[in-house]
Amino acid sequence: MQGEEGGQILAGPEGDSFPLMEINTGETEASEQWDYVLVADHRTQRNTRQAHQQQQFLEELKRKGFHYKMIEDHKKVFFGIRADSRIFDLYCTLLMEPEGPATRVQPARPSSVPATTRIRIVNFVLNSKAAAGGTLEDLVKSGVFEARFALHKGEEDLKKRWARWRNMFHPQPIDDIRDYFGEKVALYFAWLGWYTYMLVPAALVGLIIFLSGFSLFNASQISKEICEAHDILLCPRGDHSRRYQQLSDTCTFAKLTHLFDNEGTVLFAIFMALWATVFLEIWKRQRARVVLHWDLYGWDEDQEEMALELINCPAYELRPQQHSYLRSTVILMLSLLMVPLQNPVWGWGPGRGPAVLRSPVLAAPPQICLMIGMAHLLVVYRVLAAALFNSTLLFQEEQVTTAVVVTGALVHYVAILIMTKINKYVALKLCDFEKPRTFSERESKFTIKFFTLQFFAHFSSLVYIAFILGRINGHPGKSVRLAGLWKLEECHLSGCMMDLFLQMAIIMGLKQTLSNCMEYLGPWLAHKYRLMRFKLSRASGDPELRHLQRNYLLNPVNTFSLFDEFMEMMIQYGFTTIFVAAFPLAPLLALFSNLAEIRLDAIKMVRLQRRLVPRKAKDIGTWLQVLETIGVLAVIANGMVIAFTSEFIPRVVYKYHYGPCRQGAQPAVDCLTGYINHSLSVFYTKDFQDPIQIEGSENVTKCRYRDYRNAQDYNLSEQFWVLLAIRLVFLILFEHVALCIKLIAAWFVPDIPQSVENKVLEEKYQTLREKMWYGRQRPGWGRARPQA
Repeated sequence: MQGEEGGQILAGPEGDSFPLMEINTGETEASEQWDYVLVADHRTQRNTRQAHQQQQFLEELKRKGFHYKMIEDHKKVFFGIRADSRIFDLYCTLLMEPEGPATRVQPARPSSVPATTRIRIVNFVLNSKAAAGGTLEDLVKSGVFEARFALHKGEEDLKKRWARWRNMFHPQPIDDIRDYFGEKVALYFAWLGWYTYMLVPAALVGLIIFLSGFSLFNASQISKEICEAHDILLCPRGDHSRRYQQLSDTCTFAKLTHLFDNEGTVLFAIFMALWATVFLEIWKRQRARVVLHWDLYGWDEDQEEMALELINCPAYELRPQQHSYLRSTVILMLSLLMVPLQNPVWGWGPGRGPAVLRSPVLAAPPQICLMIGMAHLLVVYRVLAAALFNSTLLFQEEQVTTAVVVTGALVHYVAILIMTKINKYVALKLCDFEKPRTFSERESKFTIKFFTLQFFAHFSSLVYIAFILGRINGHPGKSVRLAGLWKLEECHLSGCMMDLFLQMAIIMGLKQTLSNCMEYLGPWLAHKYRLMRFKLSRASGDPELRHLQRNYLLNPVNTFSLFDEFMEMMIQYGFTTIFVAAFPLAPLLALFSNLAEIRLDAIKMVRLQRRLVPRKAKDIGTWLQVLETIGVLAVIANGMVIAFTSEFIPRVVYKYHYGPCRQGAQPAVDCLTGYINHSLSVFYTKDFQDPIQIEGSENVTKCRYRDYRNAQDYNLSEQFWVLLAIRLVFLILFEHVALCIKLIAAWFVPDIPQSVENKVLEEKYQTLREKMWYGRQRPGWGRARPQA
């Protein structure tokens, strides 16, 4: 089947039309020249309704200036789609500067249109709403077409230079990536490469901070006192522990905790706040250079989308910007309460406007309530798991807490995988309700909503461990119980920093190892399975058909393919900066992960997946605001960890207010001598409700526990309130100092390099000079215009 001779394109319903109207579709081209490919099953040719819909869609494409060719094998029908070059001439005409000198002369026809531009425009037209009222997405869902994709062609150089594991430490060919996948993908890899490069100093400093603890592994006064405290008995910590435990039993964990809970933690947290700011500011400068090099500095996304709409339909009417405070309020309430709501569902495909698909449906489930419920579920699991592990004798008593922390982290990881699916669905429904004007606006709104939900899903357990765990448990003899039955979980014997460290290490370790393995093995196994099913070795000897078959057997891609990669990196960036005070090795893990991630994504995109539809862009969009938000949250979270979770503040207060050095330093005495005895409260065993059931209670009159309470009535002591006040003062000072450092760094490092600004000014100057020269050639130059 071939396009008709002299078809008319871009004609409106009243006969209005753009220039460059007459086209000649001519003969079909070789497969290397197809802009897009549609695939249908042979069975659709025998179904009268589906065959009619298929033919109707293809005929409309011919009227718009496309021609196609049908190629069959024993199972599938391939439709090669190609647009006439006049469509791309019109695209160039629409996006020319209206006041530039080039408008006064006939523009030269480009020798060749970049493949990324061709695919982007064709994809937009194909996915736009057809005259019959349906879309290509609807036809795919109804089985009229099985798949649609752009062909891989000319990717051999990228395979050799980029998509290979042996090139892990080689620079990325960003310009080649842009020429093949478009600016959006190229900017993602440029950002990821710069982020990985900047992780090197952060990883080195974090490793030094961690290793510096080894120098004090045996020299720490606190560790010495704990290891030598054979006469101090700790109170039973939970229902799973029915005996007193010597404080010296926690010697090993106390030494391990000092590796990441030391004075260097504060300096590292401030360093990471500065690092996050410098990283973003230098990235902005790097982006400006790249965008200027690509000649996209003055490119406007709204103008681009309007040009594509006009190319597809000259009768297109502009949708003005709208903002409804009522709609925003309803969305906020839906996020919190999610009452059932009858609302239309708006469909959206790559590069087309919103359109009502079906109505009505019920709104999404109570998402924020679900997040809170998930956090509570983790609390309940940890409480019940402690009782279960003890009753089944799977672990020794001193191992129960560690087992609960590890399995709790695994449960949270599984919950994250489940919530990711739910969060994406909910974010899409909320965006549909907002009715955004353009695809880019919808993408921005979806990014904010989805990231917010994912942030709660990933960091809920860390917030619980860092700021809630062990702080609402009461005291021995009067413990707070879940449902009146199970005693709430306590922090690890060496402190809550150990729990937070283990949780961070497990979740981040799984995210960077297991997720990356599945991200690579999943597409690889799926591709191998598709090859086995299709039996490519028995395919036709026709090279054109074989090329189509190879592309069809690659894994499908969708609108979220690149979005998911960005989201994965944003969550990793959050782990690298938020709570980094409790896990200084996070930048090092992120560095190793990103070195593999770059090549993994490259191999997926070039070798295992169908070609992504190129998209034009001059920045990473809303993700930059996400990064800046994470940087501010990191300052707040790390300040709170140092103030309320670590032992830094209690140690400093004891050293200068209660310890032997309060009157001045004494060379022969360590200033932290006696800190352990000062930080443990006393509980008299006679006040237990059932002291007889506790092993060894007949020989013990008192035990110790971590808290600041009076020995007489077990109320909070004066030291507790002094520490609380100092913690709050430290938090305020830390956040103000860190934020001031961020602001100064942002001011000190300009977003745009001076060379880029001068280059832009020079181009504007040359444009004005050219306008002046063309103006002097016109008759009447220099004459005053008559008054109206």
